[in-house]
Amino acid sequence: MAMHSNPFVTETEVPRMQRRVLIVEDEAVFAGAVGEGATKLQEATPDLLLLDMRLPDGSGLDFLAGLQDDAANAFPVLVMSAYGEIEDAVSAMKSGASDYLKKPIDLDELLLTVERVLEQDELSQKLTYSSKREQHAHEGVDLLGASPAITAVRQQIERLQQVTAASMPPTILILGETGTGKDVVARLLHANSARALRPFVHVDCASLPKDLIEAELFGHEKGAFTSAHTARTGLIEAAEDGVLFMDEIGELPMDLQAKLLAVLERRTLRKVGTTRERPVAAWIIAATNRDLAALAQRGEFRSDLYYRLNVLSITLAPLRERGDDVLLLARHFVQQNARRYGLPGLSLSAAAAQALRSYHWPGNVRELKHMIERAVLLSGGGQLSPESLALNAPAAPGTETSLELSPGTETDLTLGDAELMLIRNALEKCNGNVSKAARELGITRMALRYRIQKYNLE
Repeated sequence: MAMHSNPFVTETEVPRMQRRVLIVEDEAVFAGAVGEGATKLQEATPDLLLLDMRLPDGSGLDFLAGLQDDAANAFPVLVMSAYGEIEDAVSAMKSGASDYLKKPIDLDELLLTVERVLEQDELSQKLTYSSKREQHAHEGVDLLGASPAITAVRQQIERLQQVTAASMPPTILILGETGTGKDVVARLLHANSARALRPFVHVDCASLPKDLIEAELFGHEKGAFTSAHTARTGLIEAAEDGVLFMDEIGELPMDLQAKLLAVLERRTLRKVGTTRERPVAAWIIAATNRDLAALAQRGEFRSDLYYRLNVLSITLAPLRERGDDVLLLARHFVQQNARRYGLPGLSLSAAAAQALRSYHWPGNVRELKHMIERAVLLSGGGQLSPESLALNAPAAPGTETSLELSPGTETDLTLGDAELMLIRNALEKCNGNVSKAARELGITRMALRYRIQKYNLE
């Protein structure tokens, strides 16, 4: 700890993290004085400012207001207030302070809070950098297509621009099959909102580890569980006042659905290992390829959470229902990949265009994008043929997979029995290849995976 000539101003470094903390306080045991604190800020920018609300020569709120006028001072502020001054602490939070502590200060709580605020600030800086880099990388991204279905979605996004200008926009639920572009819609909602320069945090609920999903989403305090050696900011809190995109929300475990509902209702969250609640300012956008209404009816998804998520919904049509959009997208991907790999002059032959138009597209736009990229890489230049696309167009759902029943069983067959037999037949026919079986059945791979688990066919 480095002490200075004025006993009321202290500048210290946290040894483990090598961070510089400036303390402006009215007690000599800490530090103090507005004028000296302002001087120190001009000399060097700290990593964190610990600021008292009551100072010998001014107010902490006035000091904080002065910081807001100086864009160069980009560091978190932790305020301290005595009992009865909570309103000042709340005002400080509204003015940009990261958190507050009540006097008398508990040193253990102080160290934990400083550590958490510094960690959150570091994560925030990373997210801001990532957001700007992503914004540059996705500059000009749009929902390509001229079909009525995609035009309607674009109009919805434009109308929502006015709604998202509110301090807390409504929750949006994006529906559609796998690969239809739900993440693109979420990013466009973010880019066209007042939060465009704030973080965009993408959470894939299906890929989070089951034993750590709560800590990943809500964060945890040090010692909350065996491997929690340090406090951690959760993904919900990391989104700050930006966008939290919860993809595959239908895969969220039931116990965490209740916690997420509480976040949406109260706009607060509680970290694992603490009873303290923190405000949530993120705009939450959710997406799923599953029928949440049907899941709720079967008790596999909380109906109250479904209704809370489904305030406003956007439905993306599958590619097979978008007409000539498939050709517009295919030509766009051809040119995009031709530029990327330095292969000018590529185009689609008439036969390739016809093959693309007649294909069923179980993987939707994502499948088309990857197929075109592969075709471009394997092509020798000129026009792409049906052979270079490697299309094996499946028939409509259910037309290629036969269902053989023994005499006398038809009247006793339920819909579930028929579905189970169709899936078994398709898996046997495709030697257990799930992707191929999904194409045979005319459904997405994710939809088949769900049914495999449902019928315990692993």
